[in-house]
Amino acid sequence: MADPSDALRARLLAFAHHVREPGAHAPPPGIEERRLRVYRELFLSSIGGLLAGNFPVLRRTLADDAWQALVRAFYTGHRCTTPLFTEVAREFVDWLSTRDAAATGDPPWLAELAHYEWVELALQISEADAPDIVGAAHVGAAHAGLALSPLARPLAYTWPVHRIGPAWQPTEVPANPTLLLARRDAGGDVHFSELSPLVFRLLQLLDTGAPPRTAGDALALLAREAGAADDDAFRADGLAMLQRLLDEGTVIGALC
Repeated sequence: MADPSDALRARLLAFAHHVREPGAHAPPPGIEERRLRVYRELFLSSIGGLLAGNFPVLRRTLADDAWQALVRAFYTGHRCTTPLFTEVAREFVDWLSTRDAAATGDPPWLAELAHYEWVELALQISEADAPDIVGAAHVGAAHAGLALSPLARPLAYTWPVHRIGPAWQPTEVPANPTLLLARRDAGGDVHFSELSPLVFRLLQLLDTGAPPRTAGDALALLAREAGAADDDAFRADGLAMLQRLLDEGTVIGALC
């Protein structure tokens, strides 16, 4: 005798497959088309609304038909592994990173713009706890260990994602990368700012996952990599920059 639960499971799977991709999967028998249409539209619009809320610039920049096609491609072609709505945006970014822009006709900057927008959401909802020691150690002290705050992220993009929008959509790859800093302040607001290559690399050196570096070690390594003279002027400028980063919370200091 067949297990009734197996029949129910098969029916539910057939229903889910049809709602996700009606052109490829027939619905289970006995459900009128009017009801099926309601479910198809409800599920797709729910995902579309969620993504539009998480990626407002991307939504406004793409034409309506291009946006709808992108949402449908994600909805039908990607299997989310999370039950959390807040994680769907991350899965969308991951999915875009594997999508062939040339084959699909996506704008070449689409994946990077989505990642840029996602970073803001990721920092807003992050449960990381930046130690409450910002400014506790002056970077000029020889024993001050420094590290990148878990609420700060140096970002490197091929495209100037912070400028892309409905009024400007570049078509030629820029000669230089776009280097940005995203950070969440003590009030929970996320800020973006542009970085010079030297400051970007300095933040990378403080984000190695290794024990915190001293200011002197980080600046000496930066000078060697940049082919700059590790002299008093370089160190003074570097210490002043590190102090600003420490004061704003981008860098955290721990007394070693």
